[in-house]
Amino acid sequence: MSDFDYDLFVLGAGSGGVRAARLTAQMGLKVGVAEEDRAGGTCVLRGCVPKKFMVYASDVPEQVAYARGFGWNAHCGDFDWPKFRDANQAEVNRLAGLYAANLVRAGADLLVGRATLRGPHTVCITPSDGEAPYEVTAKHILIAVGGKPFVPEVTGRELAMTSDDMFRLDHLPKSMIIVGGGYIAVEFAGVMNGLGVETHLLYRGEHILRPFDHEVREHVTQEMAKKGIKIMTHAEPTVLEKVEDGIRVTLTDGTQMVVEAVLYATGRTPNTAGLGLEKAGVELNWDGAVRVDDLSKTSVDHIYAVGDVTNRVNLTPVAIREGMAFVETVFNNNPTAYDHSLIATAVFSRPEVGTVGLTEAEAVAQGIRVDIYTARFRPMKTTFVGGESRTFMKLIVDHKSDVVLGVHMVGPDSAEIIQMAGITVKAGLTKAQWDATCAVHPTAAEEFVTLRDKRTA
Repeated sequence: MSDFDYDLFVLGAGSGGVRAARLTAQMGLKVGVAEEDRAGGTCVLRGCVPKKFMVYASDVPEQVAYARGFGWNAHCGDFDWPKFRDANQAEVNRLAGLYAANLVRAGADLLVGRATLRGPHTVCITPSDGEAPYEVTAKHILIAVGGKPFVPEVTGRELAMTSDDMFRLDHLPKSMIIVGGGYIAVEFAGVMNGLGVETHLLYRGEHILRPFDHEVREHVTQEMAKKGIKIMTHAEPTVLEKVEDGIRVTLTDGTQMVVEAVLYATGRTPNTAGLGLEKAGVELNWDGAVRVDDLSKTSVDHIYAVGDVTNRVNLTPVAIREGMAFVETVFNNNPTAYDHSLIATAVFSRPEVGTVGLTEAEAVAQGIRVDIYTARFRPMKTTFVGGESRTFMKLIVDHKSDVVLGVHMVGPDSAEIIQMAGITVKAGLTKAQWDATCAVHPTAAEEFVTLRDKRTA
């Protein structure tokens, strides 16, 4: 009989923690999971899932406009935000219930409360219902508590919202400033604009979507502007103050703007504060993330961490893969390091972005001579209705080996297309192999296997 209450105890019931807990429990081992909120984590509760539903909702006016262009006598009525909001939360609650049910069905104990470490093998649970705290012991511990929104120290910051607040708004504001230039900021800018909100996107840098290929960033900026999103770069709030008409925002250059709401989407930070990690000897990085090795092991041999709390690649599918690799390493005696390279990703902006592999700048910085293939065109659907939006595609190809090193797309269905492109990049296929693939016509994706014009960098 084990000297511990659990073979594995997981802090956090997000995607990574749940996957690890389920797989371990299905092996017949004793598993406990503590979660102070509902199961599902950021992605299900206040991230990818409810945000994607908001994206769908915000697309409707444009789709109705397309319908009219194709001959339908279609009209877009008033948007009922409370009805949508409540339906969105109902779906989130349904999914959270499935996460919890699947954990229990696998044989894990789901403990509702906040978990903190009291020692190398001891976890204290403070129940969410106000009951007295209690302790459990575990042979192995997995930290999977994710991240939380970051808001810089700005005067009046208490007047601003974070992305966590966006799904429960009492009403849609007439105007909004969104501060930030990454995934979350750009996605919410497209959503709010599509729902009819006067939207201003403020970013302190030169171009939004900083890690992305420069031509992708430029194209997205141009297309967002066409949709009426007002993008201001080199712009950052210094003061937020409540006024009769809303919130007055003063920028670094002295410019003042008054809007009904302000959203700070300036990134997320690892949710490690107050976890008691120091009591267990777990070391943190400079940014507060749990320090781990390639096997997701912390500075303590029996304590591991996966997902956003490690601040490696903060994507839900990555957390799931890290959780699976953890189980292989610890419970199947098969040391497995998840490969964080060449991960395809999408930004559900309007227009959508899909990308995998190296950007042009990254290739050049690595001293790789590359051939660049690009295409810009109006999709068939847009052309038919007289629209002006354009799709952008780009391939980065190693000049010497002909291997496709990067694929980038901006336009409708980019996320769906980049998933398949990610397979080819991960497999190391060449441009010649892409070209040997017969096109599916008429599609946007066929452009990727018919690109001919190139330049060398």
